[in-house]
Amino acid sequence: MLTAEELKKKIESTEDLQSVVKTMKALAAVNIRQYERAVESLADYTQAVEMGLRIVLQGGPGRSIMAESPPKNHVGVLVFGSDQGMCGQLNDQIVSHTLKVIDEMGTADENRTVLAVGARATGRLEDAGQPVEESFSVPSSTAGITPLVQEILVTLESWSSQKGVNQLYLFYSRHLSGASFRPHSVRLLPVDEAWLSALEKGPWPSRCLPTFTMDPDTLFSSLIRQYLFISLFRGFAESLASENASRLASMQRAERDIEDRLSELNTQFHRQRQMSITEELLDIVSGFEALKD
Repeated sequence: MLTAEELKKKIESTEDLQSVVKTMKALAAVNIRQYERAVESLADYTQAVEMGLRIVLQGGPGRSIMAESPPKNHVGVLVFGSDQGMCGQLNDQIVSHTLKVIDEMGTADENRTVLAVGARATGRLEDAGQPVEESFSVPSSTAGITPLVQEILVTLESWSSQKGVNQLYLFYSRHLSGASFRPHSVRLLPVDEAWLSALEKGPWPSRCLPTFTMDPDTLFSSLIRQYLFISLFRGFAESLASENASRLASMQRAERDIEDRLSELNTQFHRQRQMSITEELLDIVSGFEALKD
């Protein structure tokens, strides 16, 4: 049985751990809101890109060439996970979802090129037998998302020219609310033909119709690049929000376990202290009785 002094040290250590867990909870909650705002900030940017695509598509035929479904030849896969631990099943869920989807597509292993963001997602993909061509670290803040997205876009262009990648899929965890999230997948290329068709047929929001003077194909390609940028940025922000949501949930469970452990240790400490006091009183009474006799 532990002594009162040993129990006291355990209580102090547990209280220190409780303080760390509370700090991590607070940081996770703050980070969730930070990345939620990043996703919200994309709304106006997305609208501007869609309006640009609409006016190009309405300007003449032939602009939907990138939306045509190519033969299922070489598929590029982007998977967003985490570098750090203590985020529950986030990496396991997104990797399982990714492998399930690309297996259902029937793409041969040699026709897959995978880019993973996050060391833990990379490790789980490789453990599952899926080689990873490129691996990037997860940005630590919203300021680090943009340069990393630009770097990934350069990588994707090299995939297209050197490897013949003609289909591109993005997999990330979408943050729902609070500490909840779910795996999500998006086909980036070829661009969804139904989406482009809806943009082309949609009415212009004002009476002033814009015009453009540059080459339509060049403008269209530039707008598609911006669409890819938005999609990747959203994937990063959603994945980071989900990571912190999963970490928040883990810290909440850890906090409850620590509170239960503290309660148990305090009970043992008070019991041990009471036993020690009782033993000391018995020794005093026994000594007094011995002297009296």
